[in-house]
Amino acid sequence: MFDEIRFHTIERLPNYVFAEVNALKMLARHKGADIIDFSMGNPDGKTPQHIIDKLCESANKDKTSGYSASIGIYKLRLAICNWYKRKYNVILDPETEVVATMGSKEGFVNLARAIINPGDTAIVPTPAYPIHTQAFIIAGGNVVKMPICYNENFELNETQFFKNLEQTLIESVPRAKYLVVNFPHNPTTTTVQKSFYEKLVQFAKKERFYIISDIAYADLTYGSYQTPSILEIDGAKDVAVETYTLSKSYNMAGWRVGFVVGNQRLVNALKKIKSWFDYGMYTPIQVAATIALDSDQSCVENIRLNYERRMQVLVEAFGNIGWNLIKPNASMFIWAKLPSSKAHLKSLEFSKQLLQYANVAVSPGVGFGEAGDEYVRIALIENENRIRQAARNIKKYFKENI
Repeated sequence: MFDEIRFHTIERLPNYVFAEVNALKMLARHKGADIIDFSMGNPDGKTPQHIIDKLCESANKDKTSGYSASIGIYKLRLAICNWYKRKYNVILDPETEVVATMGSKEGFVNLARAIINPGDTAIVPTPAYPIHTQAFIIAGGNVVKMPICYNENFELNETQFFKNLEQTLIESVPRAKYLVVNFPHNPTTTTVQKSFYEKLVQFAKKERFYIISDIAYADLTYGSYQTPSILEIDGAKDVAVETYTLSKSYNMAGWRVGFVVGNQRLVNALKKIKSWFDYGMYTPIQVAATIALDSDQSCVENIRLNYERRMQVLVEAFGNIGWNLIKPNASMFIWAKLPSSKAHLKSLEFSKQLLQYANVAVSPGVGFGEAGDEYVRIALIENENRIRQAARNIKKYFKENI
């Protein structure tokens, strides 16, 4: 009898492609294999000591273990405003334009739940970080996917992007109310210039849709590139919110601290739904996050430099074995096209073979959408020696011509 009861939201969610590779990875480890793991965007470094010290200091104080504020303590929201003023010269109101979240993923999902009416449509460029599409499905909405369009250096093709966007808006039924942008992009590492946001804000006002911008990798830039914020654009707060996380820039992934800022209407919707769902992060974590954002940012630069060194070593080492990769302008990933000799395997089978024959784990591009099936995503979360060992393992796998 109970088999007749359907769980429609769960049925709309696709199978998690990464689960298959993760299962193989865990099985190999249980058998004693030394797996060099590039599969998750999970920073391997220690959180900077001054942030840990502040957490411990706050945790040892009286009255810090009770319920906190679901929107974030005032000092954290003020620190977020200071961060935007210092980094982007953007003025935010800590009371009406800022909400702290339990990582950017929680904020993104709950924002979708707060603003999506049944059947509403969102446009998401693809390949895409899975939650950027599935959050709207969970909320009872629909997603229209649109090619992201980047050049050989993983820079956005703005002309093609806006052509695709205009056509997608025409074809979406009902007409799309939301657009997700994520630059530096996960998984492709695609980057944009400030001019892109200038055009996008004007286009959103003309076509009447909201923009949700995710800048999780804003600080991890290389060469002369600097990540812009959509909120730098005059009038952006009329149509846009932006999400960020301390996970990558401060090695705080497990702490789960992020924020959503910008358009008051969207921010207030998120604040209201969070007031029903949670009592906020543990207060000492919020105090420590405040210190992270407000104090000396040299730790962020050190973390950035570490990723840059790893990226250079990986591109060189893999290039020496015949797998030529393009250096990204930003992010903690390399979007790696399958070697020509393995292109016929597609990304999932290639990822399985790397695990089985080279003890190297990567994320299959198809897990980010069909448009990613010629690629794998390599996260820069292993040290230089492990990266060189991975190259040696893969070289042996290539020579065996499996």
